[in-house]
Amino acid sequence: MTTVRSAPRTVPRRIPPLLFAGVAVLGLAVSAIGVRDRTTWFLETFWVLIGLPLVLLTWRRFPLTGLLCGLLAAHALVLAAGGHYTYAEVPAGDWVRDTFHLSRNPYDRFGHLMQGFVPAILVRELLSRTSPLRGSRWLAPLTVCACLAFSACFELLEWAAAEIGGHGADAFLATQGDVWDTQWDMFCALIGAVLSLLLLSRVHDRQLAALEARR
Repeated sequence: MTTVRSAPRTVPRRIPPLLFAGVAVLGLAVSAIGVRDRTTWFLETFWVLIGLPLVLLTWRRFPLTGLLCGLLAAHALVLAAGGHYTYAEVPAGDWVRDTFHLSRNPYDRFGHLMQGFVPAILVRELLSRTSPLRGSRWLAPLTVCACLAFSACFELLEWAAAEIGGHGADAFLATQGDVWDTQWDMFCALIGAVLSLLLLSRVHDRQLAALEARR
């Protein structure tokens, strides 16, 4: 009786984290060329300028999952584009506005959606690895609360920038005349955080388990 050997499973190659870092650095460098407002560019990309070195410096002690690295790189590109053009004038947003006959450039809304979508996985990873919350029913609601808190803090920073810069802060605020812009920004962050957890939690759990197995 002959035994049939099953074909070995092919394990997908992991994308090197340095590749994600390179994409973020390249996007940041390109966005700094010919910017419309240098101060706005700095304010919008400040989180990348701080976050990327921090991730690299702590990598040996606290490596991140590939999912989180990819999301952080994507978020860096979103911030870089917003900093280069200013959020109210990103060409892709103009195209969406004209195509769907919207009243404003929606890139700012997309940026705040990402402000919830990406930090949700970041917060979830930090809580899962540094607290007893992994597997707890409280992990998801506390993650969403943390994202909302960050969004609210960001709106306070925007308010401070408006008070200090006056009309010069308009490009950074990107309110486009909407008196409810602050509320919309936080609502978009909330939707982004909830969507992220619904769509990516299982993938994230698998990557967290694989990361622990390698260490």
